[in-house]
Amino acid sequence: MSKVVETRSMLLQVLILFFFFSAFVKNGNAGITSTFIRSEWPSNDIPLDNEVFEVPKGHNAPQQVHITQGDYNGKAVIISWVTPDEPGTSKVQYGVSKNYDFTAEGTVRNYTFYNYTSGYIHQCLVDGLEYDTKYYYKIDSGDSYREFWFQTPPKINPDIPYKFGIIGDLGQTYNSLSTLEHYMQSGAQAVLFVGDLAYADRYMYNDVGIRWDTWGRFVERSAAYQPWMWSAGNHEIEYMPDMGEVIPFKSYLNRYPTPHLASKSSSPLWYAIRRASAHIIVLSSYSPFVKYTPQWEWLRKELKRVDRKKTPWLIVLMHVPIYNSNEAHFMEGESMRAVFEEWFVHYKVDVIFAGHVHAYERSYRISNIHYNVSGGDCYPVADKSAPVYITVGDGGNQEGLAERFRDPQPDYSAFREASYGHSTLEIKNKTHALYHWNRNDDGKKVSTDAFVLHNQHWLYLHRGSNLRRRKLKKHHLRRRVVDWASSF
Repeated sequence: MSKVVETRSMLLQVLILFFFFSAFVKNGNAGITSTFIRSEWPSNDIPLDNEVFEVPKGHNAPQQVHITQGDYNGKAVIISWVTPDEPGTSKVQYGVSKNYDFTAEGTVRNYTFYNYTSGYIHQCLVDGLEYDTKYYYKIDSGDSYREFWFQTPPKINPDIPYKFGIIGDLGQTYNSLSTLEHYMQSGAQAVLFVGDLAYADRYMYNDVGIRWDTWGRFVERSAAYQPWMWSAGNHEIEYMPDMGEVIPFKSYLNRYPTPHLASKSSSPLWYAIRRASAHIIVLSSYSPFVKYTPQWEWLRKELKRVDRKKTPWLIVLMHVPIYNSNEAHFMEGESMRAVFEEWFVHYKVDVIFAGHVHAYERSYRISNIHYNVSGGDCYPVADKSAPVYITVGDGGNQEGLAERFRDPQPDYSAFREASYGHSTLEIKNKTHALYHWNRNDDGKKVSTDAFVLHNQHWLYLHRGSNLRRRKLKKHHLRRRVVDWASSF
């Protein structure tokens, strides 16, 4: 009996510690510009003959395999792959065992870019899946086949735990490889990708297409086994009139499908999904978004569809950060902020992830919705209804790090560092999630920024509607608090 009492006492102490520390950790390493100086690895792309780009053995063997969510609610996947020599078949065999009891039929296409002609790109929707189930799948080109597996998410429920990885601006350098390998050790179940995939547009002529192929083989080690949710960045535009290529996003749209029709979007570049306890909205920074445009109209309707009783976590992905205190790309997100920020605050978005800037930065909950050209406050203020803004454009691409932050550090900026890395968001229940940013310290995974994210909707219900704005304050946390949160 004494053991039971002791166990209950320990549990009570843990709960008290959790709520005590979470009150502090919610602002993370507040107001810090990291002094860490990276001994930077070369930012050159990995050579084409490196084993990370190895072509699968066998004639016309399927390659560049990747999956993404295929519907609105997580009961479908889109499986994509390339056969290099001939079309072969677009069928996927799948099942809960390697007996492969089911078959789905896909489509095949290819495209040209300058004088490059792509391999045969297959895309197959596998739907009607059961939640929280491991599926095996087999892709057969006619001469060769390859086998993979994936796990479907749990049924949509407000208290379902789920762990997302967040990666941006990845590229295909040795730094990129470090990021990818560290992410694969994180235990995350799906990737939220915030744009700039292969950086193939850094090349010319046929090398553009070749570098799309190498990147597809590069990320296959993860993307064939768990869904990567895509968003497009500026390096996907590939507007190259000198080469006769003037159709934006040509390579990206041919290679990386999204389930946009399931969320009633008119474009694959913006869409929404629901997964576990999260509602995820993907926006396009490089498509029209001002009033009355298709993206504006779609987002206005999609935000009204969000049901926080079923999916309490509301997450937005975009490429260009709205709040950014780095000299690189400073103020580029201002136009989208002016259009959408009021909606983000009104609907109490929990967190907004962006890339573009090749560094890491996290904000407080702040907004600048009271300013217009006629008057009002012209600077961000603390706002409990606003999202946390996080920039994770630090995947490792060949352009290198954005090392110049503006000085002094703005009051709205909680933590910033010019290093490569990736993030994870581990949803615990409908009220709390654990966030980590993991630095790639010269090839070693180092947890650097961590905090407890409080769900906006449930916090609002708990506190009532009288949420007053408060003055921004800086609080320097002790490392042991973050370490405790990291081990929760």
